[in-house]
Amino acid sequence: QVQLVESGGGSVQPGGSLRLSCTASGNIFGIDSRGWYRQAPGKQRELVASLSSAGDLQYADSVKGRFTISRFANSVYLQMDRLTPEDTAVYYCHVLRGVMNYWGKGTLVTISS
Repeated sequence: QVQLVESGGGSVQPGGSLRLSCTASGNIFGIDSRGWYRQAPGKQRELVASLSSAGDLQYADSVKGRFTISRFANSVYLQMDRLTPEDTAVYYCHVLRGVMNYWGKGTLVTISS
């Protein structure tokens, strides 16, 4: 089992920045990828950014150039800049280990003036 704990959500004005953090614990060996997904009201959960154990990066087109995923030790981060109201969603930390998907409980990000 892998446990994921997110932090860093909140409410900011358009154009602002937030940094999400996710720390993994438990059986963290052999993790294939770490990433962030989000789910806006009335929409399906979508990939925001991912980082594989080989260092491969993937970003949703809507966040390219504004969001940056990074990792240090057991934590993965999502730096979000130039936020827009369309970024409002619950953000979930995700880990893939083998065929197992692990999810955090989610952290709410609200962009509003």
